[in-house]
Amino acid sequence: MRPSPASGALFLFIIGAAIGCGDRSRPKADAGPSSPAESPPPKPKVWEPKPLVAPPRDTVADTLAAPRDTVPPKPHPRGPRPFVLSPADSARWPVAGPAPLAGALLPDHRIVAYYGNPRSTRMGILGQVPPDSMLPRLERVAMRWALADPGRKVMPALHLIATVAQGNPGPGKKYRLRMGDSVISTVASWAEERGWIVFLDIQTGQSTVEEELPPLLPFLRRPSVHLALDPEFAMKGGKIPGKRVGTMDAAEVNHAIEVLGKLVTEHKLPPKVLVVHRFSRKMLTNTDSIRLDPRVQVVIQMDGYGAPFLKQDGYRFWISPYPVEFTGFKLFYKNDREPKARTPGYVPSCDRVTFELVGCGDDGLMTPEQVISSLYPVPLYVQYQ
Repeated sequence: MRPSPASGALFLFIIGAAIGCGDRSRPKADAGPSSPAESPPPKPKVWEPKPLVAPPRDTVADTLAAPRDTVPPKPHPRGPRPFVLSPADSARWPVAGPAPLAGALLPDHRIVAYYGNPRSTRMGILGQVPPDSMLPRLERVAMRWALADPGRKVMPALHLIATVAQGNPGPGKKYRLRMGDSVISTVASWAEERGWIVFLDIQTGQSTVEEELPPLLPFLRRPSVHLALDPEFAMKGGKIPGKRVGTMDAAEVNHAIEVLGKLVTEHKLPPKVLVVHRFSRKMLTNTDSIRLDPRVQVVIQMDGYGAPFLKQDGYRFWISPYPVEFTGFKLFYKNDREPKARTPGYVPSCDRVTFELVGCGDDGLMTPEQVISSLYPVPLYVQYQ
């Protein structure tokens, strides 16, 4: 589990040296006049969502590259425990929010995302594994989730950190770096070609949500592109990212909801999804003031790594008692696993493919079945880092 800010910055990361810092502006396309002899540009392809659906049970063995062990893992002392909520907290769910509009992803789908930045191997699997391997891997992970919850479609997603907090101020003195259009377009194309979705994650540093949203609007006008906010790196009072945990207020979330809602209306888009990270109470303040809008589906995601029972405790303390609309849960391929499971030569209790994709259930990484059965409300957004 992530510690409090007083415990130090071991659980934080700032990618400055790997990417650089500054206030780089996004390049603009050449606006010069076109020749009359030129043929009109081809019409852009229309994005069509292609969620994954669990196949009939008699075809499951053919769907997976390797069959899963049929013997359930033995209970583990550091594994998930019974998830007990007070009657008051249980009664808060499900949230009596607005009815989903046509085209809404939640609650009929579960979103399963790979997180990171292709410019860095330190920020998550999105940049740690080459795309020709990473994308098929994500598809196979998403299918594992579909098999674990056959009644729900699964939408794979790429969760790109589009505005990266920095340890240095940069020319703009904002302690953040905006990714160029080429990076965002590349990642978006990986998803759109497959009928998947993309999240653009904002780590504001010493900037603001209001200032960082406009450069992303051309991408957010696409039906496949959604938004995420990371309060961990939203620094107030001149504090430096990585030195302590940041904070974000409901007013900032509401501004993002308002902007996204207008985009949906003006461009006749399906509802957007807004993910907000959280692993402590102070990270996100006044959650009861977050305004729900049917055009924007809000997910509060439990961040933080550690043993399964510690992750359950974080969910119980910071997610279940503070309902907004939907919930999410983050899994760490490296930091969630027990030290022995990270050592060379480790022999997992299940087949190697399952171990690498979703874990065996006894190595520290919670499996889809464990997440679904040991958290309430059950997360509809799942992210792997």
